[in-house]
Amino acid sequence: MTATTVLITGASSGLGAGLARDYAASGTTLFLCGRDTTRLEAVAASCRERGARVHAEILDVTDAPAMRHWVESCDAIRPLDLVIANAGISIATLGGGEDDRHTRATFAVNLDGTLNTVLPALPFLRARRRGHVALMSSLASFRGFAGAQAYCASKAAVRLWGEGLRPTLADDGITVSVICPGFVDTPMTRINTCPMPFLLDVDTAVAIIRRGLDHGRGRIAFPWQTHLMARLAGSLPDRLMDAIARRMPRK
Repeated sequence: MTATTVLITGASSGLGAGLARDYAASGTTLFLCGRDTTRLEAVAASCRERGARVHAEILDVTDAPAMRHWVESCDAIRPLDLVIANAGISIATLGGGEDDRHTRATFAVNLDGTLNTVLPALPFLRARRRGHVALMSSLASFRGFAGAQAYCASKAAVRLWGEGLRPTLADDGITVSVICPGFVDTPMTRINTCPMPFLLDVDTAVAIIRRGLDHGRGRIAFPWQTHLMARLAGSLPDRLMDAIARRMPRK
């Protein structure tokens, strides 16, 4: 069943913006948040042109009290059908190497930001015994890679939490999906200097995600070639993977 009330974090660019535009239609209400006023307003305007009712808010997902207030306010306006915890950052977004500051910032946005989005919504979804939660992880969650260890680890935590949450919430009538994209052409990845095999454009990635969400899939991992490579990397013996990793370009 297609959701008609959708909350999306990190909606000012990339996959968040693409998903907002894809869900925008007459009869749909969108609750969007991001940190860039100009870009978020542009996304909101394009969604309104498609007939959606849009509530856009400038928010930092690491601010737990503000996020709780926002989620509760959104559900009071119109009960949420689908919550997409999409906001995330990478080492390329922050610039420089993964020092202490970058490591903590990555976990704060990617992991705490996800928790700050989903946890306040669960009591409402449980009370109605329906709803859908989608968590943005990554194919990088299957193995820790040099130069991006905090990103990989934070996305692994999101994936594993979501995979455990899915059966936990099933009896409450709530569906949980974990999204694991490979490389997608977004402002985040355009900063990368490393090779990005099987790079997808945003529209293609959004179509894959939307199809998976509409079917209630537990894991939406793509493209299949990169998914296979990620699963293989996660299962290789340490000695072999260490030798391969030393020859790989760092993110």
